[in-house]
Amino acid sequence: MDKIIINNMEFYGYHGVLPEENRLGQRFRVTLTLELDLQKAGKTDNLHDTVSYAEVYEVCKEIVEGRPHQLLESVAENLSEAILESFPLIEQITVQLIKPDPPIRGHYQSVAVEISRRKSR
Repeated sequence: MDKIIINNMEFYGYHGVLPEENRLGQRFRVTLTLELDLQKAGKTDNLHDTVSYAEVYEVCKEIVEGRPHQLLESVAENLSEAILESFPLIEQITVQLIKPDPPIRGHYQSVAVEISRRKSR
């Protein structure tokens, strides 16, 4: 299966278990791997035969910057469901949701969840 990969989209959201995360907010990064057949788009050079990156970005922005969730898992699940529903050509999606600055003591680069979902037939 062919893939469209949209790397490290950055948003500001209010997700987390701690009250200050919901009040102050923080940065989130999203990487999506969209699996679909790109052969027709490659031959026709027509946007209607593929998925608009700009439209995918807007769906991500609406969810990550929208209603707060406690868990990254919940945000990732909502992203996968919305994108699979909004873009019929996408057969499978992998969502990596990164929280670069969680309020956890210690030394690390970030925390993240990654999920893969396939369109049910």
